[in-house]
Amino acid sequence: MGERKVLIKYFPPDFDPSKLPRGKRPDNNMMKVRMMLPMSVRCSTCGTYMYKGTKFNTRKEDVEGEDYLGIQVFRFYFRCSACAAELTMKTDPANSDYTMERGGTRNYEPWRDKERTVAEAIAAREEEEKGNAMKALENRTLDSKREMDIMNALDEMQSLNKRHERVDTAAALAALQRSADSEQVELDAEDEAAIRAMLAQRASAAPVRPRLLAVPVKRKAEPGSGGGAGEAGSGEAKRPALNDRGEGGEVKQAEMSSEGGGALLGGLLGGYGSSNSEGST
Repeated sequence: MGERKVLIKYFPPDFDPSKLPRGKRPDNNMMKVRMMLPMSVRCSTCGTYMYKGTKFNTRKEDVEGEDYLGIQVFRFYFRCSACAAELTMKTDPANSDYTMERGGTRNYEPWRDKERTVAEAIAAREEEEKGNAMKALENRTLDSKREMDIMNALDEMQSLNKRHERVDTAAALAALQRSADSEQVELDAEDEAAIRAMLAQRASAAPVRPRLLAVPVKRKAEPGSGGGAGEAGSGEAKRPALNDRGEGGEVKQAEMSSEGGGALLGGLLGGYGSSNSEGST
């Protein structure tokens, strides 16, 4: 492919590169580049989130008067994907990062706070140990003790894993089954003891007799015995109300049965006498 493109290029014998017109470089060395967002940002105009890795056509320029240890700082211009508002960001060579300058805000990134905290702790320790040999010795002693504790924990975990490697799956299941059976036996024994205690408590308690209420029985008078029916009706009208224990009901029932029986017997005898008198006549 390279050879094919080289072959089509022709340089005449009288070609002089020094005679070529020089192009004018724009101010601040501005040029168009295509790049991706190195961080997630939010547009301050419309609130749209643009995530890390979104591609944009940007304009790059040199920031005048800003550098870090001779490293030039660059500024990038790009537009919001929703409202087309212009956003700008700059490079941060001191932290190997980028910073938002205008038009948007950077999303919160918790891991950056963690890295910053660790860096601050290291710097504070170095500052503390500077010119203090005893403090440096104490810190090294604590570090060695921490490493020994970590190594002991690792050795214990390795020994535990080796011991678990010798355990068979069937043996583990059998052990679990034995423990479950033992627990079931203990529960059955506890249930049986509770049932025995309940039965003994019921047996020792005094028996309670149920209360029976006497219900009066209504008897119908036979046809032809008017007097008996009247007496029965009068007996029902004179029946007293029963108390809570049903007292008085049985006595009244007996009276009613005797009165009704006498009336019935009188009616039968009267009818028999009248039939005999008719036959004699």
